[in-house]
Amino acid sequence: MRPEPNRKQRRQVTEAILLVGGKGTRLRPLTVNTPKPMVPAAGVPFLTHQLARARAAGVDHIVLATSYLAEVFEPYFGDGSELGLSIEYVTETDPLGTGGAIRNAASHLRSGPDAPVLVFNGDILTGLDIRALLGTHESSGADVSLHLTRVEDPRAFGLVPTDPTGRVTAFLEKPQTPEEIVTDQINAGAYVFRRSVIDTIPTGRPVSVERETFPELLASGAHLQGMVDSTYWLDLGTPQAFVRGSADLVLGRAPSPAVPGRCGDRLVLDTAVVAADAKLTGGTVIGPGAVVGAGARISGSTVLAGAVVAPGAVITDSLIGAGARIGARTVLTGAVIGDGADIGADNELRDGVRVWCEATLPAGAVRFSSDQ
Repeated sequence: MRPEPNRKQRRQVTEAILLVGGKGTRLRPLTVNTPKPMVPAAGVPFLTHQLARARAAGVDHIVLATSYLAEVFEPYFGDGSELGLSIEYVTETDPLGTGGAIRNAASHLRSGPDAPVLVFNGDILTGLDIRALLGTHESSGADVSLHLTRVEDPRAFGLVPTDPTGRVTAFLEKPQTPEEIVTDQINAGAYVFRRSVIDTIPTGRPVSVERETFPELLASGAHLQGMVDSTYWLDLGTPQAFVRGSADLVLGRAPSPAVPGRCGDRLVLDTAVVAADAKLTGGTVIGPGAVVGAGARISGSTVLAGAVVAPGAVITDSLIGAGARIGARTVLTGAVIGDGADIGADNELRDGVRVWCEATLPAGAVRFSSDQ
């Protein structure tokens, strides 16, 4: 009885396309100088976590579908050998959408027409059981299999209802009324395509896999299978979500074999300098070459490479860009400070504040009274 599992195991050593071409507009100023998948999360570019999890699931060949700031990916990851992968790069000269990007990358795939090809969105942090999704695809005989997750409030997402066997029955745009919320299942951004299905996506124009490809496949009678996996899942599209995702990786709430250290309250990278009485908690990351001064308190935050946090600063759920400086006694809560920005002493910046790259805020320029 051993040959059959061995054959399945060979089938699951497969290929993947990672969609990493988005501009990351909602993440600005983090993405002014860095494409979203390359912004550090838990000490390494976020894309590293996705690549490492794919490799752990048996993937050996990955095509990166790049566009925005495409030139930064290959110098960092090279041919992928350090991660045990073979990585190729495809660049869109004009944005092609999710479906168009998948089709554009197809020429670099090596598998036959019936082989499974994994596709991942480049901004999703998830604990998805990748092998289980591949297994569902194979056992169901589907043309496309989708990772679905359940959310408490699905109004911001497209809904994907399924029948009792898990077969997808519809793709519903963001519901506007309670009557339209027919399921709490949403598209979680990971798929397995039959290789030949990718070749049916139109070329040379933008195509949305969510709004065009999947609905058209369903209408044509194709078999689309959903697999609900409600383990950890987070869309890292906003600065607040990105900071939370990084902290969750450090804390061990989100799984990744690529975290460069033991999980815990803090992750301090090599060459960072942290004062003995500084307090780092809540999954805080201090990047290489960063400096944290005496008495500073940092919780659930990311301080990127070369940034300086002066003595007495209090930083909560915030992201400090590379080379930025936070002045003494400044208080940041839910703030995003761009690369190279200089925030003077005795400022207080609250939820949602974003300071652009290289901007300067004088000492004491922003303060809140105690009754606000």
